[in-house]
Amino acid sequence: MFKGFRSFLLRGNVVDLAVGIVIGAAFTAVVTGFVTAFLTPLIGVATGAVGDFTQKTFDVAGTRFPYGVFVNALISFLLVAAVIYFAVVVPVGKLQTRFESAKPVPAPKVDCPECLSSIPAAATRCSFCTSEVGARPGLPAQTQALQSH
Repeated sequence: MFKGFRSFLLRGNVVDLAVGIVIGAAFTAVVTGFVTAFLTPLIGVATGAVGDFTQKTFDVAGTRFPYGVFVNALISFLLVAAVIYFAVVVPVGKLQTRFESAKPVPAPKVDCPECLSSIPAAATRCSFCTSEVGARPGLPAQTQALQSH
């Protein structure tokens, strides 16, 4: 029983997932700290407030509505999303396109006159029905390929 549990824990995807969660939690703490320490006070400077809206409320029929908590959460969400997008998503996307290998151009294809399967234009024999297609009329790529040999 413990041997199966041990093999489950030591599988690569479980360990990778655990590492990803730990790194994600640490990254969340860094981004949240950055937003709380720098960006939220900038919002306060721009609006003329302290940047902390948690104390903002309004009363209706003797019931208090703490809308400031929601405003703080909304501002924090937007700022965290902006930081993640501009500091992580955009740079990683640019790196991926820079290091991405060029996709190979697919070879031109034509239909086999016997079985109508799609085959490479330079083929002299159909890979599906094995009929010779090199000298067939209507397939100029094959005849050009044969003439160049």
